[in-house]
Amino acid sequence: MIIYNVTVNVENDVRDEWVKWMKEIHIPEVMKTGYFTENKICKVLVDEEQGTTFSVQYTCKSIDVLKDYQSKEAPRLQKDHNEKYGTKAVAFRTLLEIL
Repeated sequence: MIIYNVTVNVENDVRDEWVKWMKEIHIPEVMKTGYFTENKICKVLVDEEQGTTFSVQYTCKSIDVLKDYQSKEAPRLQKDHNEKYGTKAVAFRTLLEIL
């Protein structure tokens, strides 16, 4: 099993709106693609000078499934996120393997 982890630092002036949009719109759209079996959104518990950091985790069955998602669906969904929040919500992605 693979966890596709998206870490996002969100400026505080859009934080509540971003969380609502993620829970109600973006995460459901990602899940509708059918590539992932579960998801969770977590707040990273660190003291930060600017913004709030979140970890959005999506679980899929294999690296091949994830690669398929990344080539077919991720560009469109990432574009939607970037168009809506731009530099107010900056993301980076990591892959984790469940042992």
